[in-house]
Amino acid sequence: MVEIKEVKEIPKHKEELRVGFHTHVRGLGLDEHGKALKVADGLVGQEEAREALGVVAQMVKEGKMAGKGVLIVGPPGTGKTALAIGLAKELGEDTPFVAVGGSEIMGSPRKSELMMQAMRRAIGVRLKEKRTVYEGVVRDIKYRVARHPFNPYVKVPREAIITLETTDDRMTLTVDEDIAIQLRQLGVRKGDVIAIDAETGRVYKLGRAREEKEEGGIRLVRELKVPSGPVKKEKEVVHTMTLHDLDTYLAAQQAPISLLAGLGPESVTDEVRKQVDKMVSEWIKEGRAELVPGVLFIDDAHLLDLEAFSYLSRAMEREFAPIIVLATNRGKAKIRGTDELAPHGMPLDMLDRLLIVRTRPYTEEEIEEILKIRAAEEGVKLSKGALRKLAELGAERSLRYAINLLQPAYTVAKMRGREEVEAEDVEEATKRFVDVKESVRYVEQFKEMFL
Repeated sequence: MVEIKEVKEIPKHKEELRVGFHTHVRGLGLDEHGKALKVADGLVGQEEAREALGVVAQMVKEGKMAGKGVLIVGPPGTGKTALAIGLAKELGEDTPFVAVGGSEIMGSPRKSELMMQAMRRAIGVRLKEKRTVYEGVVRDIKYRVARHPFNPYVKVPREAIITLETTDDRMTLTVDEDIAIQLRQLGVRKGDVIAIDAETGRVYKLGRAREEKEEGGIRLVRELKVPSGPVKKEKEVVHTMTLHDLDTYLAAQQAPISLLAGLGPESVTDEVRKQVDKMVSEWIKEGRAELVPGVLFIDDAHLLDLEAFSYLSRAMEREFAPIIVLATNRGKAKIRGTDELAPHGMPLDMLDRLLIVRTRPYTEEEIEEILKIRAAEEGVKLSKGALRKLAELGAERSLRYAINLLQPAYTVAKMRGREEVEAEDVEEATKRFVDVKESVRYVEQFKEMFL
């Protein structure tokens, strides 16, 4: 049983939590006709690619993606990962998203096993059952944070104090570390409708209570009415587990000693996976569960070899398969392990299975909008001059460089006694932290002095 306490007053805590690079992405930002809005759901520009992935999302919902995958092609820093995350979010909040790199796969001594585990992590099973939950609109949320036990420079939540409200009730709860971490990972904020399982502590983000325009033009995906009745209630809860979760659970039941010996997921055998697939098929037939195809995103796919591509081709034909999304920034390249040149470094029979989506470089105006969203997500206040300077740097050097300068420039501003970043703070940050091209020039200039 997790720890959930009712409290009468919310103490004030300063929130200093780590923000991921793509936490602002909440969908593909499409209207009801599948047209991409200029700025929506945390995405900016790339309308052609977003609309194409909107078609893919519709095909997935209609069960018409069997045997197919997606390849996103474009220069570095054009939002390929963000688009893959947006596709997963467009399919539903509980849609699994798993990202691996081509080098990570090729660097593994058991690459087939790694890909198998990644695929099964990207396939969800949506289960329905009656549970006691705390459900309502978030009216206030505060975190108590502490230093990470393994990294003193990173702060993690230790507990949260959250106020939930329905049309008939209002309750303030103190929740433990596990729930606080989930709240943060899901990006729960004021106005969200959530449910917390009273027994397991699992948090479900259901949507937003009402339409609100947010900074950066982020459009809400799902609107809900304010829940009625008491905050604490009996309700049919829908939660999603992955096939890999079920694999490890069944393996633990069958071989607990091997798990305790530290074998972990490696103890999952093909026989266990067959049992899980059979069990899930029976649940689906009985109406107790439904399959949720997630997104398996493989970045730098040109690094894969023929064996890996062959494995992915077979995987697309399976009954239980995720949406496989590959990404590359290569034009013509050798297929790894061969001397054969091919488009994007991939075998032609693999490319024939892929729907290819293009991304293009961002304009300076689009970079400015992206920086606005990232600054809001990271809690960085930018003056107009600072925003303009960062946008120019993004267009001249790279978007990633401009985004990476947000926190250094903010730290410089605070050291100078300001809470808002000015253009001069950005200038100072560029002097202290150079971009890749400048770094290469520096090495070339002093190459005789380097070992």
